[in-house]
Amino acid sequence: MRRLFLATLLCPTLLLAQGTPIRPHAELKTGTAVEKMEIVGESAAFKVAAGSKIFVWAKVMGAADTTVTFVFTKGDKTSKQALKVPRSPYRTHAYRTFRKGDEGEWTVTLIGDQEAVLGSATFKVELQ
Repeated sequence: MRRLFLATLLCPTLLLAQGTPIRPHAELKTGTAVEKMEIVGESAAFKVAAGSKIFVWAKVMGAADTTVTFVFTKGDKTSKQALKVPRSPYRTHAYRTFRKGDEGEWTVTLIGDQEAVLGSATFKVELQ
């Protein structure tokens, strides 16, 4: 009788703990560096010297055992970097080196399986 009582109390809790799968999504931040898996110098506008890197940090959720792609876009300029996501949640980052002619507003999009957009961020670059 006692076991039956415990089972009726625990079963709903166990079912809720398993829950429904999380829809793949990501939180993105832009900055001047990544240290200890956190963004440093977070901003949406950068005034940097030519040859500087701007980092995009992402916390990816619900996309374990997949590959995600960071896509940096400004007008017709595009650069991509694919990275593996071994577990969820997972923190990762990518960067782009900005050279003369790269000034302006950029968008970085994180693309998952089946070309699903997991997240995006925009930032402005001004070269000194």
